[in-house]
Amino acid sequence: MYDLSPEDMANFTGRSLTTFKRDFKKISPLSPQKWLIQKRLEVAQQKLRNGNRKVSDVCFEVGFKNLSHFSNAYRKAFGTAPSK
Repeated sequence: MYDLSPEDMANFTGRSLTTFKRDFKKISPLSPQKWLIQKRLEVAQQKLRNGNRKVSDVCFEVGFKNLSHFSNAYRKAFGTAPSK
C-alpha cells in the first residue's frame, strides 16, 4: 500500500528498471503501476464488504491519495460506486 514508483519496485527486487519490467511482463499483462492499482482496489473491495467502513478511510488506507481518483477507478474496475 506504499506509494512505490516503478523504479522503487525495481530497486526493491534488486533489478534494473528494464529487467524488472521485462520480468514483470512475464507474470502479468498489466504494467507494474496498473497491477498495483488493481491490487489496491481488490483490498479496498474486501475492506468495504467486510465492515461498516467509510469509503474515504479505505481509500487512503489502501494507498490512494485522492478520493475522486479512487472512486473512478473502483467504479471502472467493479462497475459500481465504492459507497454501494
